[in-house]
Amino acid sequence: MQEIKIPELAESITEGTIAEWLVKKGDKVEKGDPVVELETDKVNVEVNAEFSGVITEIISEEGDDVTVGDTIAKLDENGEAGSNSDESEPKEEPKEEPKQEEKQEDDKKKASETETSKEAETKSESNGEVIASPAARKRARELNIDLSSVQSRDPLGRVRTEDVEAQAQANKQPTEKKQEKKDAPKSEKTEFDKPVERVKMTRRRQTIAKNLVEVQHNTAMLTTFNEVDMTAVMELRKQRKDKFLDKNGVKLGFMSFFTKAVVGALKEFPLLNAEIQGNELVIKKFYDIGIAVSTDDGLVVPVVRDADRKDFAGIEQDINDLGTKARDNKLALKDLQGGSFTITNGGTFGSMMSTPILNAPQVGILGMHNIVKRAMVMPDDSIEVRPMMYLALSYDHRIVDGKEAVQFLVRIKQMLEDPYDLLLEG
Repeated sequence: MQEIKIPELAESITEGTIAEWLVKKGDKVEKGDPVVELETDKVNVEVNAEFSGVITEIISEEGDDVTVGDTIAKLDENGEAGSNSDESEPKEEPKEEPKQEEKQEDDKKKASETETSKEAETKSESNGEVIASPAARKRARELNIDLSSVQSRDPLGRVRTEDVEAQAQANKQPTEKKQEKKDAPKSEKTEFDKPVERVKMTRRRQTIAKNLVEVQHNTAMLTTFNEVDMTAVMELRKQRKDKFLDKNGVKLGFMSFFTKAVVGALKEFPLLNAEIQGNELVIKKFYDIGIAVSTDDGLVVPVVRDADRKDFAGIEQDINDLGTKARDNKLALKDLQGGSFTITNGGTFGSMMSTPILNAPQVGILGMHNIVKRAMVMPDDSIEVRPMMYLALSYDHRIVDGKEAVQFLVRIKQMLEDPYDLLLEG
């Protein structure tokens, strides 16, 4: 018999939740076959069988929390598919009826015990002690109750088991009321007069919530805003999108423009591409840009590696592939690890302005928003309708000063309003 255990997943992942069993009891599996899908705080991973055989027992059910090394199922290398391990368990043999002599001996023993208990009660009565049945005395000892405090409902004054239970309940109620009053302000659950539905948070959603709160507590986060005229980018996309698609097999979107602009600005303002480790600043000389992607299970941030070395087509292809994997729940841990700066696009959902929260330990995140036509005053004082987008840069003020943050965002604005330089550099 072999055990199926939770394997080492990654250095930062030590636990998870059983999302779905891919096999059931009695199924035959081969070595390397996936048997269970495990939900971790970052990605879903499949656990594979390390032996060939038949699943004889499933220990952890779907929804159970497990840690690395836990045994979640058992496998019989010599078993046959469809067999039920319960059938192999020995059946309980019928008990033999006791012989007549043994019956008589038991009856004598019981009678002796009854007489002994009656004698004990009689002695207690003569000594002025509380009159109580042996069962009541035993129950009083278990509940740590003084028999003299128990009110008897027996006409003769004898304390019975039900009297002890009633006294225990009476003692318990005041304590419970005090405890309820004491705990009321700390209670996280709220009772409602109208119907509600309680749904357990997924492990990933719990992790997202925990990380966001930690960022708020452990960073000096500040946000600065600007707006960018998207006329030039939209015109360039319109001119090049067909040729771009034919040549590269991927659409030319906005994200490649913003990624290139972010990389250019990070080179000019390197502290936005850093992080704090202890009492040191770690200034990164690489440009791995995280692109926030919304999924049914929450926000994930896969990383476009070496964005400074990729052209527009390479960036668009990476973003497209990572987005598809995220929505299909196929991201690997390596797709999420690292990253030096993050871009998030709330505009796809209609957001006009927001304050993005840092993706720790990074110290900068750029928020994109929807494009809205607005009347703008031009340099010659004429008024034109232009497609405008608000940009938001959240940054950690412990590292980045306001001057650098504002200049960083202005530089991105300049590059997007003159995107031909980006194409030449790319």
